[in-house]
Amino acid sequence: MATFPFDPMPDIASLLKTEITRLARKEVRAETGALKKAAGTYRSEIAALKRRTDALERQLRHAKKVQHSVPSSEPQKDDSGFRFSPKGLASHRKRLGLSASDMGKLLGASGQSVYKWESGEARPRAANMPGIAAVRKLGRRDVAKILARLDGKS
Repeated sequence: MATFPFDPMPDIASLLKTEITRLARKEVRAETGALKKAAGTYRSEIAALKRRTDALERQLRHAKKVQHSVPSSEPQKDDSGFRFSPKGLASHRKRLGLSASDMGKLLGASGQSVYKWESGEARPRAANMPGIAAVRKLGRRDVAKILARLDGKS
């Protein structure tokens, strides 16, 4: 009988271990391949959405700039020829010595509305315009009489 310098019978445990490792890697590779492909697709879709969002934001900024730079093509139309000016309303109210609340009583609006009209945050509704035009024609005494009458009714 001849003796071999090495063991002709491989270690079954180590062979089994290497085969299990090889099969496990193959299975993991198959499973993660689909996930990697999906992740790549998602990344490209996200990048496209970001580009689209940036483009839309640029368009919005441009539209806002154009809106502010171009005067309104449709001026406030009123049959009386009255043009509303926030500064004019504020200066007339101060000239009459009225608080915003009292001016609001005269116009049928709140004091807060008057402040917003004067600051330019808001514009009076069409229903308030005739009242503003009428108050412009009044003096201090007339306004005091009207306010006294309004306070007497309340």
